[in-house]
Amino acid sequence: MALKATIYKADLNIANMDIHQYGDYQLTLALHPSETIERLMVRILAYARFATEELEFTKDLFETDEPALWEKDLTGQLVKWIEVGLPDEDKVKKASSRCKEVAVVAYGNSVAEWYKKNSKLKTLSNVQVWQLTEKTTQDIQALCERTMQLQLNVMDGEWTLIGDQAQAEIEWIQLQ
Repeated sequence: MALKATIYKADLNIANMDIHQYGDYQLTLALHPSETIERLMVRILAYARFATEELEFTKDLFETDEPALWEKDLTGQLVKWIEVGLPDEDKVKKASSRCKEVAVVAYGNSVAEWYKKNSKLKTLSNVQVWQLTEKTTQDIQALCERTMQLQLNVMDGEWTLIGDQAQAEIEWIQLQ
């Protein structure tokens, strides 16, 4: 019998004073049996970085041609494509030809090696590559609960994610 996904719910309140973005988002995420808590929480941070009402999680672990998150316009055209992890360079190149904005939120101890190996990404003007530090991905796991109340505060480039039991300083490194 196949294992089923575990459902997580997060009420995410964002107060980003740097760009004057304020909002409340009710997120429902499915944790696939092969997925880690670390990746689940990175997906929430990716959502927070690019949050809009139209941004949505996809079935990226089931559908290999989908990103972790995407945003479509009213006509159904892709506007934003967001990958989490260390995606294949060809997948990112294909997405960059289909969307106005493409982003990769990379994490783990082999990000530098992956980025060096995928040098063609540097030629794509509509692709951003962000790296989360290992300390960040370790700390955010302590915030994970089946039902989460999360507050994200951003001021002067400093990101703090606060949960019921802990908080984490979020360190972003922009590679591209």
